[in-house]
Amino acid sequence: MAAKERVRGWIRRTGIEVLGWTLVILGAAALVLPGPGLLMLAAGLAVLSQQYHWARRYLTPLKANAYHAAALGVKTIPRIAVSCLSALTIMGLGVVWILQPGVPSWWFLDSRWWLFGGPGTGISLIASSLIAIVLIVYSVRRFRGRPIPPRPSAARTDIR
Repeated sequence: MAAKERVRGWIRRTGIEVLGWTLVILGAAALVLPGPGLLMLAAGLAVLSQQYHWARRYLTPLKANAYHAAALGVKTIPRIAVSCLSALTIMGLGVVWILQPGVPSWWFLDSRWWLFGGPGTGISLIASSLIAIVLIVYSVRRFRGRPIPPRPSAARTDIR
């Protein structure tokens, strides 16, 4: 094996490690902060599954459950409408967060608790809603009018 190929392989493995663990850490943070936490965790596992068998074992039932939930979410028109309306509401809240209107007279807490987090929170809310809209469109195109994928059995999701 030439040294050039070894270096290329090392760079690829290191890139996978850095990207995968970065997505996992950001996803864990986004579970408590505004943002698509579960989606980033899943993306991190998907990247790490290229290198690690344990990540592949966690990812397989996660993907099956996600596809099942996506198919259920677009089964009826009202579900699709509520999902789209929710995403647009979150986007609107993000815009309000960025614009930072003054504290209203009905606000009973200290003014520092009104729209805390600043524009970063608004940008995160808008990004999350855009991701949600993309996922809704993807789910409609892939699952609408087709049989719902089965959920994995409990025995298959047991990860040791």
